[in-house]
Amino acid sequence: MTLSTRLTRLLGIERPIMLAAMDKLADARLTEAVSAAGGFGILGGGYGDPEWLEAESAKLVAMRERTGLRFGIGFITWSMAKQPRLMDIAIAAKPDALWLSFGDPSPFAERARAAGIKVICQVQTVEMARDAVAKGADIVVAQGSEAGGHGGSRGTFALVPAVVDAVGDKAVVVASGGVADGRGLAAAMMLGAEGVVLGSRFFASQEAAADDSAKQRITEASGDDTVRSIIFDISRKNIWPAPFTGRCVINEHAKRWMGRELELTRHMAEEGPRYEAARAAGDYDIAALIAGEAVSMIHDVPPAGEIVRNITEQAEAMLARGQGWRG
Repeated sequence: MTLSTRLTRLLGIERPIMLAAMDKLADARLTEAVSAAGGFGILGGGYGDPEWLEAESAKLVAMRERTGLRFGIGFITWSMAKQPRLMDIAIAAKPDALWLSFGDPSPFAERARAAGIKVICQVQTVEMARDAVAKGADIVVAQGSEAGGHGGSRGTFALVPAVVDAVGDKAVVVASGGVADGRGLAAAMMLGAEGVVLGSRFFASQEAAADDSAKQRITEASGDDTVRSIIFDISRKNIWPAPFTGRCVINEHAKRWMGRELELTRHMAEEGPRYEAARAAGDYDIAALIAGEAVSMIHDVPPAGEIVRNITEQAEAMLARGQGWRG
C-alpha cells in the first residue's frame, strides 16, 4: 500500500507529511531533511528576519538546483505584513508553496498564485477555513488546540472533519495538532485529511535548530505538562491578537504567573529583562519551551528522515489492516 493522497500529488512528494513552519527551528537543514525523505519541508520565516531568510532560502535554492528538492516557506502573516521585503525574498526563492498563518492571507495569496506558488493557509476554525479557500488557499491546515505554539481552542479530532466537510473539493485539508506517530497520520486520514503537519515531533529531531537540552526536555515531558496561556507572550513583550494563545511546556515561570497575567504586566520592568536573559542562556525553567500535547509520544531524538519514513510506514500498515481509507 502507498499513501498517495491529494496532498502528495499536489506537491509532488512521496509521503503525506509536512514540516510545521516553526520560526527559526525549521531552518534550511531541517527543511531539507524532511523533503529529502519524501515529505514536504517548510522553512520557518516566523516573525521575519530578512537576512536570515535570505541566507536560509539560498541554501534550499542551491540544493534544489542539485537535487530537485521541493520545499515551502512559511510566515506569521500579520507579522510579515509589517515587512513587505519578506514576501519579495520568498517569491525570489520560488518555493513550491507559501505557508500563511494567523492573519489575512489575501494579498500574499494572490501574489504567490500569480508566481505559480501553491498557497497553504493554517486555520483554527471552520469559518477561517472557508475564508482561506475563498482567498485562494490550495491547502488548508486544520490546526487543533493540541498543537504547540500559537493556536485556537478547537480540538483536532472534531475540527478536521468539520473543515473537510466545509471545504469539500475546493482545497486539500491537512491535520495539525497532537500528531507524532503513525497512529496520528492514520487517524487524520480516517477523518478525511490528506496528510499531517508535524511540529513537536520534528522539534525533537537531530536536524532541528534547537538546543539539545530543549530536545531532551521534550522527550521527558507529558502532554499533561503543557498549557495554553499568554504568559510567554507577555514576558517577551509580544502580545498576540485575540483569540490566539500559545501552548508550551509548563515551567517555573509559567507556574509563578498562571492566573496572575495582569500582575505580570505590572512587573515587566524586572521580569522582561529576566526573561530575555533566560532565552539567551537557554534556561527553560524561565524561557518558554514551545511544544504541544504530542510530547507524550516523543521519547527520542532521531534524524528527521527516519521520523518521516517510520510514521508513514506505521500508518500504511494500520490503514491496510483497517481497509477503511482509499486515496
